This record gives sequence, structure tokens and C-alpha cells, in this order.
Amino acid sequence: MTVNLSDSDQEYLNGEQGPAAASAMRIIVRLADAMGASELLDVSSAHIDSCLYHGPAVLDFARWLEDQGGKVKIPTTLNVSSLDLIHPDLYRGDANWGEQAKLLMDSYERMGCKPTWTCAPYQLEERPDFGEQIAWAESNAIVFANSVLGARTHRYGDFIDICAAICGRAPAAGLHLDQNRKGEILFRIKEINASLLDRDVFYPVLGHFIGKNTGSAIPVVQGLPSGIDEDRLKALGAAAASSGSVGMFHVVGVTPEAATLEDAFQGDTPREVIDVTIEKIIKSRDELSTVSNSKIGAVSLGTPHYSIHEIEKLFQLIDGNSINPEVKFYVSTGRDVLTEASLRGLVKPLEEAGVIFVTDTCTYITPIIEDIARPVVTDSAKWAYYAPGNLGVDVIFAAVEDCVASAISGSVSVDSKIWSGA
Repeated sequence: MTVNLSDSDQEYLNGEQGPAAASAMRIIVRLADAMGASELLDVSSAHIDSCLYHGPAVLDFARWLEDQGGKVKIPTTLNVSSLDLIHPDLYRGDANWGEQAKLLMDSYERMGCKPTWTCAPYQLEERPDFGEQIAWAESNAIVFANSVLGARTHRYGDFIDICAAICGRAPAAGLHLDQNRKGEILFRIKEINASLLDRDVFYPVLGHFIGKNTGSAIPVVQGLPSGIDEDRLKALGAAAASSGSVGMFHVVGVTPEAATLEDAFQGDTPREVIDVTIEKIIKSRDELSTVSNSKIGAVSLGTPHYSIHEIEKLFQLIDGNSINPEVKFYVSTGRDVLTEASLRGLVKPLEEAGVIFVTDTCTYITPIIEDIARPVVTDSAKWAYYAPGNLGVDVIFAAVEDCVASAISGSVSVDSKIWSGA
């Protein structure tokens, strides 16, 4: 298919905006052709995942763009990196790897990207509005933007993100378009008690179940209570984007494009209907743990990055207690959120209790956790899904209340009663 280019697009291709812009536009046009797009569209912001160091290729690409004069055209935020610049002493990895990671971070900053270093850009003060076209990478950010904010981004990955940021354009295809945002698979909540539906821990487990049974389709969830807060929707989406390739979901009566079931499916009927029962949820919960009862080495919260409200809840749960000295308790969050938490008087008492705040990165992708010989407890389905393969660590998934109780005692302490009954 021929991609119809605007005069401005053609100027970019011709090199009139510089060689980096020409290179970026060539890549975007080739992507548009591969996606079957007939034209490009303007995007108002970008979120870059390419700033996470995976090896020489990512640094080479950034330097190639920078050496050609690459500069972002639109407001552009940066995802987590491989280093915590605020707490550099936490890094336990190879020194050369760390040096390369810092060079990559510096390169993206010089290209005009904002050093936000968070996987949750939707927690920043400025975030996209409903219907706004954007080019975001990072799976949980993509699914949150599409589903919860109603902004529009396709599921972009490394290198495409920075190219879109440089030329301010993206293919008019995929989740940018109305017809590609309608639901495909219906998940019906069946006879799950209201108490469980009102617990944070239910939502990452539900997301894990949905992702495994959806793939890259768009799921629609029916039967959840109204007024679900953003942190629960964040956990649902992040888990679904990890166990599956979900770029968008709808919750009937909750998310902005699903006021009704008919709205969510844009008048069509679902191609498949899946009932979500307590038995299926418990099975999905159990899949997120590799061991059960054990002494633990660490707790890791904040994947995606903890919000200010989640830090406030953690403060209430710890309630002046101290973390067991044999347990390291990590909380990953964005530097902006950490600043706000500090202003609210939350950070110092939590640190005194034994909490270790991690910014700019995440503990499942960067060597930070000191003891991986013993299991790590987490409230994140995404962390539980990736950490065993990334770190070679055993994982115990639990509610945040159980994470805190386990950290205080030093051994797994789980309230199983919340999962019982209908």
C-alpha cells in the first residue's frame, strides 16, 4: 500500500529538517506501510522505552540519531532506565554495563527528552486528554493511556518511539483508529464476592487471567463495581499486557469508551465469552507464585511505579512497625511521586522503618535486590511474571497487606480467607 504523505512529511524525507529527522521519517513511513496505513497522523506527545539499556545496539541507535542532530519535536517523557540516579549505591550490576546505561540516558536527554524516568507517565502532572493522539511505548503505559485516559496510541516499541518523537508523526492505523478500539472478547465476572472485588489484590490477578486468555485482542470486562480507582485499573492493565499482549481493555461502566456493553463492542457481538469464576481466579493467583511457605529475602512493590496513594496506603499498613532486619523492602516509584511523598512527610518514617525507595528503574530489570537466594514477595503480577526469568528468583505473589506482614515477620504471612467463597 502506498502511504500518502503530506508536504511536511515529504520535507522530512527530503532531509529539509536534517538527517536525523529524515531517518526517523523513513522508519515511520516503512512502519505505516507494514501496518497497512494509507497516511500518517500528528501525535502530541511521546513516551520513550528505548532509553532502557539492553546492550550496545540501543546505545548505537541513540548515538546515530544524536550525531545526525536528532531532537524531539513534541513533549517526550522517558521510561525507566537501567540505573537509579538518585540512589546510585543501590546498583549491584556490572560497572561497564552501568556506564553504558548512563551514556544512553544522557543521549536521550540531549535529544530533548524530559528525564522523568518512570514507567507510569500517566502519574505526572501533565498527561494526555481523551481522544488525544500520542506515541507511547512501555506496555503498561500504553494500555493505561488507551483504556483509562482514552488517549490513542498503538503498542509501540523501542526505536519507533523516538522516531515518532522526532518527526511528530505516527501511522494512522491500529489503536489510533475508532474501528480498531472496539472490544472483541467478553469477560463476565460471575459470583465473586463483593469483599474480594473491593481488594487491590484482585485486579492484578484478574489482569493476569485476562492477558493469558486474550493475547493481543481487546478484552471487555463486565460485572466489576463502578468507581474503580486508577491504581486498580493500572494493576489490571499492566498484568494483562504482561501475560498477554493487551494494548487496550474496556470495563463496562468504568472506562471512558465503555459506558455500556454496546459501546464497548461498538454495536457488534463478542467473538468469545469467558466467565470469570473464583476457581479460575485462584488458579491464576497460584500461577504467579513459584513457591509458597518460606522465609523470604525481600519484598518488591511498585511495578508499575507506585503512586502517591499507594505510598500513603503503605504508610498506613506499616503503622510505625519495623521491617525484619533480614528482609529488604523495596518500593519502586517515579522521582516526581517520591518528591510529593516526601513533601507529605511519608518518606522519612518509611525509610526509618526499613523501606528502600527505588527511582528511575525497576527491581526486575536492574540488579538491585541483595538477596535473590531466598524468595521475594510482591503485590505486582507484572513483577511476578517477569522476575523469575529475569533474575532467577523465586516469587510469592500476595496482597500488599500480606507483603507488609511478611516483611515484618520475616516469613510468608498470607490471609487466604479473602479468596474463599462466593
